[in-house]
Amino acid sequence: MSSQLEKVQELIALRKEAALGGGQKAIDKQHERGKMTARERINQLLDEGSFEEYDMFVRHRCTNFGQEKKSFPGDGVVTGCGTIGGRLVYVFAQDFTVFGGSLSETMAQKICKIMDMAMKVGAPVIGLNDSGGARIQEGINALAGYAEIFQRNIMASGVIPQISAILGPCAGGAVYSPALTDFTIMAKGISYMFLTGPKVVKTVTGEDVTQEALGGAQVHSTKSGVAHFATENGEEAIELIKALVSFIPQNNLEEAPIYPCNDPVDRMDEALNEIIPEAANKAYDMYNVIGALVDNGQFLEVQRNFARNIIIGFARFNGRSVGIVANQPKYLAGVLDSNASRKAARFVRFCDCFNIPIVSLVDVPGFLPGTGQEYNGVILHGAKLLYAYGEATVPKVTVTLRKSYGGSHIVMSCKQLRGDLNYAWPSAEIAVMGGAGAVEVLYAKEAKDAEDPKAVLAEKEAEYNKLFCNPYNAAKYGYIDDVIEPKTTRFRIIRGLEQLATKRVQNPPKKHGNIPL
Repeated sequence: MSSQLEKVQELIALRKEAALGGGQKAIDKQHERGKMTARERINQLLDEGSFEEYDMFVRHRCTNFGQEKKSFPGDGVVTGCGTIGGRLVYVFAQDFTVFGGSLSETMAQKICKIMDMAMKVGAPVIGLNDSGGARIQEGINALAGYAEIFQRNIMASGVIPQISAILGPCAGGAVYSPALTDFTIMAKGISYMFLTGPKVVKTVTGEDVTQEALGGAQVHSTKSGVAHFATENGEEAIELIKALVSFIPQNNLEEAPIYPCNDPVDRMDEALNEIIPEAANKAYDMYNVIGALVDNGQFLEVQRNFARNIIIGFARFNGRSVGIVANQPKYLAGVLDSNASRKAARFVRFCDCFNIPIVSLVDVPGFLPGTGQEYNGVILHGAKLLYAYGEATVPKVTVTLRKSYGGSHIVMSCKQLRGDLNYAWPSAEIAVMGGAGAVEVLYAKEAKDAEDPKAVLAEKEAEYNKLFCNPYNAAKYGYIDDVIEPKTTRFRIIRGLEQLATKRVQNPPKKHGNIPL
C-alpha cells in the first residue's frame, strides 16, 4: 500500500473514532436515557447530506487531574453548518458521551468559531445543548470559555437569529447562553435548566426539590417563562426548530421567506361577524379569530402555556411571515399583567429586529389590579410593552375587536405609538374605562343625592356608552383608520401589509435606548 493510501486510511479511521464520541458504551447509555447522540440530532435537523463539520480532530489541552490520559477527538461538541429547507444555518451539538458534554476551553473555541462564521455570512445559529456544565478540571479556562460564548450571543443578538434547544442538563453558568438567545426549546423528561441544583438548594435553603420541579420543561414553560416551547421529546424539539426557522429571515438585513399560498386573499368567514358575545363580560376564544384570519389556519404559537392571557406567535398572510400579538378574553378576561407584558414585549422586539410585520388583535379591559402586581413592578413590565411597540419600525397593523380601555389601549399598538393601520370592528369599545366604572367616578355625588341612585347611574352609563364605548369616537379623530366588517378582516390585513411592504422608518441616531428592564 502506498504512503498516500495509508494516510487516507488513517484519516478514515480517525473519522470513525470521532464519530463514536465517547465510545459505543457511552452511546448506548445515551440511548437508554431516551436521548439521541449529538450527530443523530444534527442528522435529523439538517437536510440530508448538507452537513459540513468543522474541528472534528480538536482535542483538549488540559493536563490537570490526569486529564492528559483521557482525550476524544471533537472534545464533546459537534460543530459545523448545513441547510434546513435549503437555507444555510450553523449548528453546534454538545456530546454528552464525552465528559458529560462538559465545556472545556477547546469546546468553547469550537462553538465560538461557528458563531463568528455565522455572523460573517449572516445565517442563524442553532445550539443543541446537552451538557453537565463547566469542565471542573479546567477551572478558570472553562469559565472564560463560557464568557467568550456569551459575548458572541450578545453581539449576535438582533443581527442573526439564535435558537437554543435544551436536550439534557443545562446548569450553572451554562444557562445564560440559551437565555441570551431568541428562542429556547426544552424537551420534557430529559432536559432541565437551573443556576443552582437541588443539592445546593437543600444546603442553602433547606428546601427539598427534584431536578424536574426545580428546572424542568414544565416549570420553565409555565411558571418562569424561560422556555418558549416545551416538547414531548428531543425528536419533536428538533422538528419544531425546523418549523420555527421557516418563519424567520437569515439575518436582520433580509426578509423572511415567502411561501406559495393557496388560501384566497379575499376569503371571508361569516362566523367572525357573530363571534363577539352580546354580554360585554362574556368570553370568547381568540384562537378561533386567529385561525379564521391566517393562511390555512396555521399558527405557530410561542410560550403557549405562560401568561395565557396574551397570545403570541407566527403565522402567514398570503405567504408572508407575520408576528401575531393577541389578547385572550378566555383567560383572565384578556387583562394585561406583568408576565403578559414582558412576554409580548420580547416577541415584539424580536419581530422588529428581523423585519417581521406585527399584527395585533386587541380585546383588553386594562391592567390586572392588586398589590401582587404593583409589588411585582407591573408599571415597569407594562412600560416594556409600550417601549417595544413604540420603538418598532416594522409594519404594524392593529385590529380592535372589543374592549380597549385606558393605559392598556395605549400599550397595544395604538396610533400614537406609530401604528400604521389601526382598524376596529363595530363591536369595539375604545375609552378611558368601561361605562360602569366611568359613571361611578363622574356621577357619584349626583347619584348619592338622587332618590334612585341606581336609575341615575344606569341612565348615565347608557349615555357614556353611546358617546365613548364604540369605535366611532376614536375614528372621528383619525385614531382609527377604518371601522371594518369582521368577516373582511383577513382581506384588509393582507392588503394593508402589502401596502406597507416598502415602509421605511428610522429611529433617531443613538447608541441604544434604555428600555425599562
